[in-house]
Amino acid sequence: MTNTQLLPSGSTIGILGGGQLGRMLATAAAQLGMKTHIFCPDPQSPAFDVTPLKTVAAYDDRAALKAFADAVDVITYEFENVPVETAAFLEGLKPLAPGTRALAVSQDRLVEKRFLTDNAIPVAPYRAVDTLDALVEALGEIGERAVLKTTRLGYDGKGQRMIRAKADAATAFADLEGQQLVLEAFVPFEREISVIVARNARSETRAFDPAENIHENHILKTSTVPANISAETAKAAGDMAARIADALDYVGILGVEFFVVPGDDGPTLLVNEIAPRVHNSGHWTQAVCLTDQFEQHIRAICNWPLGDTTRLADVVMENLIGDEIHAIGEMLVPGTQPHIYGKAEARPGRKMGHINRVNTAIGTK
Repeated sequence: MTNTQLLPSGSTIGILGGGQLGRMLATAAAQLGMKTHIFCPDPQSPAFDVTPLKTVAAYDDRAALKAFADAVDVITYEFENVPVETAAFLEGLKPLAPGTRALAVSQDRLVEKRFLTDNAIPVAPYRAVDTLDALVEALGEIGERAVLKTTRLGYDGKGQRMIRAKADAATAFADLEGQQLVLEAFVPFEREISVIVARNARSETRAFDPAENIHENHILKTSTVPANISAETAKAAGDMAARIADALDYVGILGVEFFVVPGDDGPTLLVNEIAPRVHNSGHWTQAVCLTDQFEQHIRAICNWPLGDTTRLADVVMENLIGDEIHAIGEMLVPGTQPHIYGKAEARPGRKMGHINRVNTAIGTK
């Protein structure tokens, strides 16, 4: 298959990662008549429940990766911490979408920020930090209120420390010392939003409406659509997400998170981070869009025409964290759509499912 050929229905899609995103991708692929083959080291992966084709092996097992590639027609991934070496090896065997470059950029916060800056995408001021003296100097340059982060493997609040004054610097550095670090200026934002954008190999690009996101304990709790922003800000966010996808020569779904920062001349947007995969803040599309983000990703990586992203109703997506999943039966009032991930154990901070709450009154006035 060349980059611009349409992958026919009945083909097999290989998915690296067996979590809930892989599970929902496999379900969407089946809807389009595709088979899926899940590759994941965890034998209890919830994605294994929805497809008979699976490989349980480490991501550095070259023999298993080769057999996996031989069994599929295109390869994608459900999480951004797939080793770049794994992605590059597979990309030499079968089409990989998104490609290795998107992984390499998104896995390192410093590389990501330099990429965005080089492409005229605004981000918060930042500095690379490798010593305590460098941290103190950086605080003097970008402001004493800042966030110190590891450049790699940070998510849901992990690998970061808030600094409110220079007196906090030594403790924050000691907590994260021994890893590559980046200091980001604290952004006095009024809200956080995200845009889910799709692009295929023919450069066709479509974005979903921005969602407004609320986090609890550094974990996404709700995504509300429409976001409480102007039409101009919404368009600017969608345009910026599309520019990022084009700059990466991206194929698939890309999540772009923004800070909305108030100003005398109106709000401005700063990109917080990008995610080269289907995204938690796009789950609302399952309830109110003709084409949800999972189907759109399958369409994009198979080079099918992208689907309609029109939103048909207002909606709030709520993540069910830990033991919250046990109350799912009480939540199923009219207008709700549940998604349960099939994970074996409910642990604190673990995403166990989500529920979409749809405003069913839209269109009835």
